[in-house]
Amino acid sequence: MIKRQIAFTAIAAAVTVLISNSVTASAQDADAKLGSLFKTYLDDHLRQQPLEATQLGEHRFDNQLDDITPPARADWLALTRKTLKELPQQVDYKKLSRDGQIDFEIFQHELETKIWLTENTHPFEEDPRAYGNYINDSVYLLLTQSTLPKETNIANCIARMAQIPRIIATAKTTLTHPPRPILETAVRQNRGSISFYDKEIFELAGETPQLDPLKAAAANVTAQLKDYQTFLEGELLSRADGEWRLGAKKFKRKLELVLDAGMTADQVLADARNEFDRVHHDMYVVARQLWPKYFPKTTLPPDDPAGRRATITKVIDKVNQEHGNAEDLVSDARATVERIKKFIREHHYLPLPDPDHCQVIEMPEFRRGNSLAYLDNAPPLDPKASSYYAVSPPPSDWTAPQVKSFLEEYNSHMLQILTIHEGYPGHYVQLEYANRSPSLIRRVFQSGPFVEGWAVYGEVTMLNEGYGDGDLRLRLMQQKFYLRAVANAIFDSKMHCTKMTDDEAMKFLTEEAFQSEGEAKLKIIRAKQSSTQLSTYFVGRMAHYRLHQQIERELGDKFDLGRYHEAVLAHGSVPVKYLPELVHASLSQPR
Repeated sequence: MIKRQIAFTAIAAAVTVLISNSVTASAQDADAKLGSLFKTYLDDHLRQQPLEATQLGEHRFDNQLDDITPPARADWLALTRKTLKELPQQVDYKKLSRDGQIDFEIFQHELETKIWLTENTHPFEEDPRAYGNYINDSVYLLLTQSTLPKETNIANCIARMAQIPRIIATAKTTLTHPPRPILETAVRQNRGSISFYDKEIFELAGETPQLDPLKAAAANVTAQLKDYQTFLEGELLSRADGEWRLGAKKFKRKLELVLDAGMTADQVLADARNEFDRVHHDMYVVARQLWPKYFPKTTLPPDDPAGRRATITKVIDKVNQEHGNAEDLVSDARATVERIKKFIREHHYLPLPDPDHCQVIEMPEFRRGNSLAYLDNAPPLDPKASSYYAVSPPPSDWTAPQVKSFLEEYNSHMLQILTIHEGYPGHYVQLEYANRSPSLIRRVFQSGPFVEGWAVYGEVTMLNEGYGDGDLRLRLMQQKFYLRAVANAIFDSKMHCTKMTDDEAMKFLTEEAFQSEGEAKLKIIRAKQSSTQLSTYFVGRMAHYRLHQQIERELGDKFDLGRYHEAVLAHGSVPVKYLPELVHASLSQPR
């Protein structure tokens, strides 16, 4: 009897192994089909849109520029529709591995979103900034992020510059009635484009035997851009009466599609309002402790709503005075990088990329307009390229009071929070990890809430782990920066779903969210030029932070922050709705 049992058990085990191997082989075949279909789509898509190819790090088309005429863009939409139809026909979802199923869902959702955006938003007709990418980034990225030989990149720049006149011609014939706030930014940025082709392009190119043809090409573009500037400031400005508000119905649908976080717009707004009140309370607790430092002989204001706002405002105003000089902003940012990286290593927050490919630079003028800083990460298809943490000095035409307000907003403490967000352990580190993903779909399609949420999550978590040695000024700036993210989600909805006026927006941002007047003005401009993107910071931060708390509670003393962060970043910039499943799976594996 025992022998029979042993024999039966052995046979059952063998059958199980065979079935398991068969399932694995079947999943591998299905995953391979999905990968093949995506590569075919991506190749066709990038042939149609060479600029996006460059942005992703695919350099086969660097000497070309997109055909952006209406018939060509209709072909873009046709490819998207065709691929969406073929996806379930060619790939059996049920046979995919779980990772493959997530990739399938991401791919399918991206195609559906692209179709909706094409049908419901019209940037080529309404947003002159859409043409700026072809005019500027098409050349700038070749000189800053391509790993091809320098002479090849310059040759491609010259080839692309020869095609910029047709981009400008298409803009002139296609743009209809842009919203005035969007056009005003395009006007400023085009001035920066003129400066780029007049001077900055040669600084980036450096010494080269191709200088003469480069100068000739740049001179032609400069002349074209000056004529385009006349068009923007004259004919187009005269009909800049378009509506920038998306409207409640479209906003809600766009938010669900673009964020893909498993939340409705109404849920996001309700969540943000609750969090706004909580952060207000936390800021008051910190400001109250700082009050004696800055106002040693002044009685604390009454503990009521008006008094608490006054306490926070007055203390923030004092902290804001602790700032550097405008000309030192970039070097000050570089100094914060070294301090922050040292802390991350010493506290095993997570392994930093090695070698480090991130450079801190002054933001090019043609990219300035709405924010102090951004991170240009190494593209996913050329991951060994450099990344750039770009910091914007105050514009040269600003008045002394404007510069003073700008420096106060980005004081010495806030600059550290900004560097945590943009660089370490924020965007630069996270996107370096994302570029290691074995999934091409996940490398190409990146979730905004994951990316922005990770950066905001890092701000609070770094301080919770001890960065800054408990400096309450740093904590207050972190809370203020986070309150901005929460306010963004509320503001995003109100600006596009209601008739919120500029005065109402200014009051909300300055009095309730403690932003400076200059910062608030920029945020109002930004809200009029985008929709749903401002909500990504809050939605993503809440997803990251809540998952951290949940898993730390589940694991108790076994929770390892560094390992947890590696598990979060191991799967690419996936939609945050997949994070709990993926992180639990990673942490269940032996290290």
